[in-house]
Amino acid sequence: MAQNPAPPMPGVTPHLTIPSRGGQAAIEFYTRAFGAEEQSRHLAEDGERLMHAHLLINGGAVMLNDEFPEYNGEQDIAPKGVTIHLLVDDADEWWNRAILAGGVPVFPLDDQFWGDRYGMLRDPFGHSWSIGAPIRK
Repeated sequence: MAQNPAPPMPGVTPHLTIPSRGGQAAIEFYTRAFGAEEQSRHLAEDGERLMHAHLLINGGAVMLNDEFPEYNGEQDIAPKGVTIHLLVDDADEWWNRAILAGGVPVFPLDDQFWGDRYGMLRDPFGHSWSIGAPIRK
């Protein structure tokens, strides 16, 4: 478990709830797919569920935890209506790494009219991510 001092988190920080006790697997996926750097990980008293984790992805903070229905009741926690965007240096490299790690393409990576190479994928936990970079000339 990483126990690095957490850097400041200016702006907006996504905090993802991971279904089906998948939090620790999500950390592994985000590390393989997006080069996440684990800043901290705290397990619940049961030693299995993820109470809280803090990751750095592409220089930005992402927090996550497993679902805890005993604290907030049974809820539909399926991710909907939010896409986390990664502005990167090489969209193809990031895209390929994410797909090889288990991401599922939703919108194919391609050159877009607004000047970016851009695509969207869904991670194994249902969260949507977009990857983009300026088109290389």
